[in-house]
Amino acid sequence: MRNIMRKSIVVLTAFVVLTGWVIRDNVFANPPADLYDQVWRLINTKFVDQTDNGQDWARWRHKYDDKIKTNADAYIAINTMIASLNDPYTRFLDPKEFADETSSIKGSLKGIGIQIGVKDGKLMVISPIEDTPAEKAGLKADDEILEIDGVSTKGITVDKAADKIRGKEGTNVTLLVKRANVEPKSYTITRAEIEIKSISQKVPTDIKVPDEFCYIRLSSFISRNAAQEFGDILTNSKDKKGYIIDLRSNPGGLLTNAIYISDMFLNGGTIVSTVDRDGYKETQRAANTAYTDKPVVILINKGSASASEIFSGAMKDNNRAVIIGEQSFGKGLVQEINKLPFDAGVNITIQKYLTPSGTDINKKGITPDIVVPLTEENVKNKDDVQLKKAIEILTKMTSGESVAKG
Repeated sequence: MRNIMRKSIVVLTAFVVLTGWVIRDNVFANPPADLYDQVWRLINTKFVDQTDNGQDWARWRHKYDDKIKTNADAYIAINTMIASLNDPYTRFLDPKEFADETSSIKGSLKGIGIQIGVKDGKLMVISPIEDTPAEKAGLKADDEILEIDGVSTKGITVDKAADKIRGKEGTNVTLLVKRANVEPKSYTITRAEIEIKSISQKVPTDIKVPDEFCYIRLSSFISRNAAQEFGDILTNSKDKKGYIIDLRSNPGGLLTNAIYISDMFLNGGTIVSTVDRDGYKETQRAANTAYTDKPVVILINKGSASASEIFSGAMKDNNRAVIIGEQSFGKGLVQEINKLPFDAGVNITIQKYLTPSGTDINKKGITPDIVVPLTEENVKNKDDVQLKKAIEILTKMTSGESVAKG
């Protein structure tokens, strides 16, 4: 297998909130007041919105000078300051939260196995992780979490919600969930150690994928080994006529994984562009060394977000794949993780990203070439109409037939 790690890791996609990450290490032995000031300075120079949500950011710098005596004081002041940005993805992480975030990147955590995000002020399920307590309990993408252990989630931040949902293995958490057109329902779920699996070739239903096709289920881009494992599958499937790549309920992961995997299918062309607060645009382009030129179908749904949208957007805009399913989540922001003193951290929104056609998909998502809804009745009957359509379309593509889109 060729060396897919030739590009430096620039952006990561957040596991909990599904946004992009760039890691910076700023470690100084500063007292609590300096911790607050360091966060202020980082946001002042990096936050994507130069107006800082239309406010005078300078007013915050010395607002708590005489009040910050301990780390706990600094944490409260920092969270208050950050809240003024009205950006759920710029967030401070205390040592426990930062450790949890680091753990999730490494591929394991203790919780129920759920991806969450704030959308239009509501705490939403982006997707449950495959084969976890959350999935087994019946939680689904686009569920709204109204309460956590009896406490309303109104106004809650993603990190605070994640902290409440996570916990010691074997303990329970109760979520009050509202699903579209259904009365709110309470779910009591037992926490477990969650192993974050990225790639599987196991078909999630009883539908038979023809032997001449290679089915790849990519549940997240978070594992540092995901691109390598994906490349190995392509290398070992050269006899296949085409590929079905299932990104449904994939909340994202390492953006570099999305770039590497896109590169495996593209001979040149743009993969993704990022734009910072100064309007500077940086474009990632594919090399002319694709693994395969065989037909590709990609499955997405409303739980497909961030890095999965970058990959599917790159494949769609380069006319390299047919996208099937439902409108994706719409996560087009990039966060930078800054490591702070006292083992804390702060994630700062520093960029937005664009698909190769220059489309900003934030809060909009990727529109499939062929829209195929998956109804509650389909799910109940284990009738995966989206996968069936993927097989139908790939069969046409590999037979040289034209495929009508739209």
